[in-house]
Parts: sequence; structure tokens; C-alpha cells
Amino acid sequence: MTHPPRELVLSEGGRIAVLIVDGLGGLPLPGGGSELEQAEIPNLDALARRSSAGRLQLLPTGLTPGSGPGHLSLFGYDPMTLEFGRGLLEALGSDYPLSGGEVAARGNFCTLAPDGSITDRRAGRPPSEECVRLCELLAREVSLEGASLELLPGKEHRFTAVIGGAGLGARVNDNDPQIEGKEPLPFRGADDISSVTAELANSFFEQARAVLRGEERANGILLRGFSTRPALDPFIERFKLRAAGVAVYPMYRGAARLVGMDIIEPGVDLGEQLAAVERAMPDYDYFFIHTKPADAAGHRGDFDSKIAALEEVDRHIPTLEGLGFDVIAITGDHSTPCIRKEHSWHPVPLLIHSRYAIPVPEVTFDERGVLRGDLGVVRGPELMALLLAHADRLAKYGA
Repeated sequence: MTHPPRELVLSEGGRIAVLIVDGLGGLPLPGGGSELEQAEIPNLDALARRSSAGRLQLLPTGLTPGSGPGHLSLFGYDPMTLEFGRGLLEALGSDYPLSGGEVAARGNFCTLAPDGSITDRRAGRPPSEECVRLCELLAREVSLEGASLELLPGKEHRFTAVIGGAGLGARVNDNDPQIEGKEPLPFRGADDISSVTAELANSFFEQARAVLRGEERANGILLRGFSTRPALDPFIERFKLRAAGVAVYPMYRGAARLVGMDIIEPGVDLGEQLAAVERAMPDYDYFFIHTKPADAAGHRGDFDSKIAALEEVDRHIPTLEGLGFDVIAITGDHSTPCIRKEHSWHPVPLLIHSRYAIPVPEVTFDERGVLRGDLGVVRGPELMALLLAHADRLAKYGA
């Protein structure tokens, strides 16, 4: 069992804030420290020294978390027992409910060379208004035989494709080879109903390539994370917490919405997100706050930019502390080391601040510093039990 028995969960207790620094962890450069170790983060270090600290293992040892499984783990659900793709989270985060009979996939506009190979998986990261134009263009020009197609524009190169119709499955491979210089892969289904979806996705890809042929950069599409909507126990029933998600990017709003959290308008940066949290505090017991820039820098391999993003988070820590939460947890949904330019399997630093913490004066908030803390390695889905305990929201088990 990854979550406490419901009969032990109390409906009253302290308020909880969980700040997720996407891609938080890193790895040291040869002869130097990691991004966190080299960043000037005095507020995070000071808070860590007044908190319980350790590491969070979001998936079983050695497995690298995608963003979806990472967040489900943080929310107290075992992602190894759930089957869904990133498309679901993107759709939900774009306020699209994704009903039965629909399959969603996360899309990227990309740049294709004349020979069909990918030269830029993100089409130069076009402005978000350009993404809107491109989605509207495809929606006008593309049609799928026997099925509907909805295109939901996201930020920069990102969009969500929703295919609707009878007898569709979601066990379809990504066509993104995850590397430039190769051609997009053909879609194939792992079973009969998913093969129907794969045929529709192949038709969409070919039609989109024809429609976008005249575009300078965004002349192709990549689709991944095909998904239907699974049934989950709502967060409020499992943990008896009125919960709100405050995230700028659609996917992370989608992860919060999937488990039944309300979504709060976040603004555009962490400062505005914390202002939104302060306004909404009377109405909620739990806040999930997500910030993205450190992860984006990690994917670019931009060590200095990731340091700057971590230092920007640090600047807002006094504001978060000043909001008066009974429990503050700070961690990540996965590591994104700059030397990999991708997620990694390494546990992420974790701190939990409450009046029940066991501080260790030598702790710093980085990969090696938290090894001195009292928490050791915490399994991701068990984090919620720790937060409930720190918030006086768990009854004693047994006599």
C-alpha cells in the first residue's frame, strides 16, 4: 500500500504547500559541483537546515521518471499501476475533459529536412501565438476518415491532438525518435483497436506535412504519449484535502486536474503563482505549486541558465515561508542534469519543513548535502503520508 488507510486520514489539520522545482536535480561537472551545488541559494540552504531533509525516489530504483509518472508519484499514486500517456495530461491542462472514445497525444511542431529527417524537434521554439496559427491552419485543412480531430495549442512548439471515434485504442508508439537527424517513425498499434488509432495518426502526419510544406521552420509534427483517461480515486477522497494546483504549463495543470485538484489561475512566473496561492489560501488545505525553468535549462544543457533558474526559485522562498503554511515541502518531479540534457533516474533532493522536523545543521539543499538529513530515501508515493503526518492529519494506527 502506497497511501495510508483512509480511516486514519483526518479531515482537519494543518495546511500543506508542495513546491515542485521541475528537473530539480543534476549531476556534477567533471572537477566541479552540480547545478544546485554551484548555485547561490542561501534561502533554500537556510530552510533545509531548519527542516527534515533527504532524497525522493519517484519510481523504483534505476527507472527514469517521465513528468506524468513523476507527478502522480508526488500526489500519492503508484504510477507503476497506472497506464496513461502524456497526451491525457496535456488535454486536461488545456481544459479539455477527454471523454470516453477519445485518445489524446502530445504534439510538437518540428522542422523536417527535404529528405524527411528531423533537423529541429521543437521547430525553433516558435512564439505561442504562432502555435495557435498553425493549429488553426491544420484544423481547417486536415480531416480524418471516420474520426474527429481536435487540436489544442499550447506554449511555443507544443500542442495536443485529440482523436475521437468508435473503437480507438491508445497503445500506439511515439513517432518522435527523440534525436535529430532521423526520420519520424511510422505509427503502429499494439492491438487491433490501437491499430485503428495508428492509421488515423499516420494520416494526420502525412496531411500535416503537406499542409505545412511552405512553413519555414514548423513543417512537420511529432506525436507522443497517446492516452485515454484512466479511473482514479479523487485526491480529496484519498487524503481528505481540499487541493489546488498552481502551474503555468498545461501538462502540469493536467496532472493536478487528473486527480481532482482545482486549478488556480497562475500568472506567468513563480512570484505571481505565490500571489495566487495567498489569495486562495482560505479555500484550500493543500497547494501544488509547479515551476518549470530549471527543467527547460537542463534539457538545453545550459548549465549557467539552470543555475540562474534555481537562484530565481531561491529568491521567492521567503515569500513562500511568509504565507504561514504548517508544512512546506520542496522537491522535484525528476532530475534533469545538464550533462544528459534529459531526465535521469537519480533521486531528487527533498525537504519537509514543519514544527515536527528534525533539523541537521550541516545540511545544504543539494544532491550531496541532503544525504546528511534525517529522511534518507523516501519512495515517491509515500511522500503524501509524511506530509499528512507533519500536518497532524493522520490518526494513530492500532492501540
